[in-house]
Formats: sequence, C-alpha cells, structure tokens
Amino acid sequence: MAPSRGPLPLARNLHVTLDGHKGPVNVARYAKGSAKYILTGGQDRTVRLWNASLGTEIKVFAAHGYEVLSVAVAHDNAKFASSGGDRSIFVWDVTSGTTTRRLPGHMGKIHVVEFNEDASVLASGSFDSTVRLWDLRAQSRAPIQILEEARDAIQTIHINSTTITTGSVDGYVRAYDLRKGELRSDYIGHPVTAVVPTQDSETLLVTSLDSHIRLIDTTNGKVLNGFTGHTNSSYRCRACFGHSEATVVCGDENGMVWAWDLLDAKLLQPNPPPKVHSKVITWTEHHPSDAGEMITSSADGTCKVWRHPT
Repeated sequence: MAPSRGPLPLARNLHVTLDGHKGPVNVARYAKGSAKYILTGGQDRTVRLWNASLGTEIKVFAAHGYEVLSVAVAHDNAKFASSGGDRSIFVWDVTSGTTTRRLPGHMGKIHVVEFNEDASVLASGSFDSTVRLWDLRAQSRAPIQILEEARDAIQTIHINSTTITTGSVDGYVRAYDLRKGELRSDYIGHPVTAVVPTQDSETLLVTSLDSHIRLIDTTNGKVLNGFTGHTNSSYRCRACFGHSEATVVCGDENGMVWAWDLLDAKLLQPNPPPKVHSKVITWTEHHPSDAGEMITSSADGTCKVWRHPT
C-alpha cells in the first residue's frame, strides 16, 4: 500500500454561483444518488432546483408564505419536504412542482425537516421546542409521535433506522433509540445548530454557537476531538464531513470555509482560508460521492458549487 498523504485538499475552486434567490439562502441540499442536482431554500419563500454542473435553474417551487429554513430530499428524489416560518411542513412532488400534502401542528417556525431512509417517516423540529414524527403512508395529518424533552428551539435532526438525534438551543444533543425506547442526552453547554453522524453512526459531529465543533462518541457522549478557528456564535452554521470522512468542513459567519483533519483536528491550509461569501455561510454540504465537490449557501443571496481544478 502507498503511504497515506493525509486527507485530500478541499474543493476550493469556484465552479458556478447559483444566484436566483432574492435575499439570504438558508439551506442547500444535494439530491440523492449521483447528486447532479441541488435544492436551495431562501428567505424569498421559494425552493429552487438547480443543475450543479451547468449552474442553471430548472424549477422554482413556490407555495410557502414565509421564509424557507429547511429542505430534505427523499431517497428516490421523487419528493422533498420543506419547512420554515409557515408552521406547516410542505411535501412536494418534484416532477409536477406541486405540494402533495401540508402538515400543520407546530406552534412556531419549523427549523428543520428530515426523512428516514425510505421516506416513510418525516421528522420536524420547531421553535416550539418539539420534534414531531409524521407517517407519510397514512392519510392522517396528525403526528404519530411528539418528542417534548427539549427546553428550547430544535435546530437540527438526523434519523437513521433505529435512532433520532436532535440538537437544541438548550445546549443538548438528544438521541432517541426507537427500538429500546431509550433517550440519551449529552450536554454540550451551548446552542446546538447541527448534528451530522458518521456513516457507521458511532460518532457524531456537533456544531454549536461557541465557535466550536465537537466529534462525539455516540455510545457514551465522550468528546473525541474538537475543531476550532472559525467564527460561529450567532447564526446557524453547519459543519459536515469532507470526502470519505477524512476531514471536517464548516463555513462560518465571516464567509470563510474552514477545514480540519478529522484525526488530529489540525487546520488544513490555507489557514486562515479566503473569504468566499460576503455574509454568513448558512449551510455547508459535501457531495455524497464525488471527492472533488461541495456546496455552500449564504445570507449574501448565493449558493456556490466548489470543485477541484480538473
């Protein structure tokens, strides 16, 4: 075997800028599979579908009455969910561009929606401090379960086959084991804005408003590593893993994209990184399979696709 040369450098060459939104872009998600498409949600109350390679806008999904804060794409790309200031979740059919259902019930803006693996269940987290679970196969518009343990707004959710993990402004990461009916709470001590698990679900990347990203052992809550250098104290930013989980990547409030080696938490060059957005970077997401691509969205009204130089 060839000696390891450490993680690949981050994709930092601007490929295209997606600038159709009027006002801040709050979220940018890759489609599933080969992920040739991107969905963005903005303060202009729209969700927009883009071709990531060409930078062209394919479709505008307009039904929200308030800003869009979250988008989740189903496993087969046939539908997606969006949420925001409306207090209802919108489920969309991608082909027709229309909503197939709207799920009311939350008492405040909905910061996050996420599907489970086969998109049969949708979870939503709100300013009202609750997480609601919705069975999309049932006709009922009532949630199948409400999780009420948080003491402040829910900002982030992740679902896998057995566990729902949530992050709240109350400073806790909570993991609900659905099979055992158990809850584990890990106190971070600062508002939690993002939780992203590794593929083996054994560790969790937690972004919080103390300009600190932590890698946490999901079995005991122990902090395995900490990543600092970026600025994140006021806005929801999102750290994620780089290609093959060798790096940690996060856009910050100064419009800079930071990267660290996962194992030793060393900042990767350039340090400090260049400013690539004029306002806070609201979302950072690495391409699910391509080593050389990632996206960032920002309050500056743009989403940018980054690639390695070919």
